[in-house]
Amino acid sequence: MAKESMKAREVKRAKLVAKYAEKRKRLKEEGDQVGLSKLPRNSNPIRMHNRCKLTGRPKGYMRQFGISRIQFREMASQGLIPGVKKASW
Repeated sequence: MAKESMKAREVKRAKLVAKYAEKRKRLKEEGDQVGLSKLPRNSNPIRMHNRCKLTGRPKGYMRQFGISRIQFREMASQGLIPGVKKASW
């Protein structure tokens, strides 16, 4: 499990990205690099990190499912993910 503080930090970043999205888009179209540099650093979507929706684990993230590889494996072995068969894990 990820620390609660790390999860909270990601939520805060997501809010900043949403808040400054329009302004960032407008500044990029104008080519205003000075204006872009004055925006908060965490408002850049590049700084977002994918995390597992169930555990908050940042590594081994499977984008198609939105969960980590470990959770995917557990759910697949329990039959919770349709169409996935256990081969030779």
